[in-house]
Parts: sequence; structure tokens; C-alpha cells
Amino acid sequence: MTTTLGLPDTIQACLFDLDGVLTRTAVVHAAAWKETFDAFLREREGAGFRPFDTAGDYDEYVDGRPRADGVRTFLASRGIHLPEGDPGDPPDAGTVHGLGNRKNELLLEKIRTDGVEAYEGTLRYLEAVRARGLRTAIVSSSANTLDVLRSIGAEDLFEVRIDGVVAAERGLPGKPRPDTFLAAARDLGVEPSLAAVFEDALAGMDAGRAGHFGYVVGVDRVGQTDALYAHGADVVVKDLAELGGHA
Repeated sequence: MTTTLGLPDTIQACLFDLDGVLTRTAVVHAAAWKETFDAFLREREGAGFRPFDTAGDYDEYVDGRPRADGVRTFLASRGIHLPEGDPGDPPDAGTVHGLGNRKNELLLEKIRTDGVEAYEGTLRYLEAVRARGLRTAIVSSSANTLDVLRSIGAEDLFEVRIDGVVAAERGLPGKPRPDTFLAAARDLGVEPSLAAVFEDALAGMDAGRAGHFGYVVGVDRVGQTDALYAHGADVVVKDLAELGGHA
């Protein structure tokens, strides 16, 4: 049986991704990655380089993954391997962490310039979830999660935050591994089988399924419904308002 929230009636907690589920920042991330990788590839391969594709490459190799993992995975797809370097490497360093830090520098610049916008359907759904007594957590690979939540006034909507900062502190591998979602459920005191995962990334779908969560909701913002189902979604919606749940 499903509730008015569109979830199985056994669900006690909802674990939400940030970019693309709560906020319209996925497109900003994709743009920052493209600018970063295209500059790197142009310098390495010359004017005839094959550009980073904000659809295929972003969805397959970067979306939902921790920053350094995204760098490694995409570059490996092009047969490129860089030294790891150190998390504190400057943005111009020719290392995995340097390239990741360049992307983050560009991302923050774009956010400062254009701001952050929340999906109103998700905010309303969150309010309905909390009104019905379900537990809530935000689970994101972004190290900027807290700043983004504060910028849209949504920090208090979540009891638990597992983000890039917390994952680094606890040594948690990122998506597509389920460890960050499992940590959120554990911090809420809820078994994974009683928690629902809300994700827009294919890596997030993989994490939700690998963690044996009770329900996995795919949020399709870019026309990848079939892929979300293929990666483990129980249901796919274009906006969480489609699930119901009006506070």
C-alpha cells in the first residue's frame, strides 16, 4: 500500500539528494565541469580535442559522484591518468585534486553570480513529509551543501546532513557506493529497508539499490527516465509534486 506521499506505508525516513532534487544546481555543476575539462583537454590535446559533453559525459561519469571521483572517472574514459595530488592543491595544479578544485572554484563563482534556486515542488513535498512525522536527511557529494541549504532557507528541513565534508571526515566512499545513504539512515536511527532515497543521478540510483533501501525515487529533470529505471528506480517522476503530499 502507498501513502498520500506516494510511498510505501512502511517508509519512516526520506533521504534526499541536493543537486537536481532540491536545488536547480545540477546544470550549474555541469557547466562548471565542462569549462574545467574543456580547458584541460584543449591544453593537453590542442584545438582538435573532443569536448566534454554535458549530457552523456556528465550523466555517465560525473553526476552524483564526489568531486575527485568525477575527475578520475571522466579522465579514465578518455584514457588519461593524472597524479592524485593533495586535497589542498591549487586550482592550476595538474593533479586530480587540482582539477577538482578548479571546478569547485568555477562552481562557487557561478553560484555567487547567479544564486541558487530551489525546486518548489520538492520544498512542498519536504514540508508534507515532515508534517506526517517522517524523518529527513540530505545526502550529497557536494562540500558546499550547508552553504546552499542556508542560501535557500532549507537547513532546518533536515535532521541529518551527510555531505562531502562529513563523508571526508568519516572516510565514507561516495556514490555509486551506498555508504553515505547508509550513514544517513543510521544517524536517523532507521533501517535502510524503512527509508526512501530521492535521487536524480544514475550513480544515486545505483547507491539506493546497492544499499537495499525500501524505495528509490528517481527524479528526471533531463529526460533520462529509462536510464533511471535501468539503474534501479522504483518510480520516476519529473517533480516530487507528482507523488502527492500537500502540507
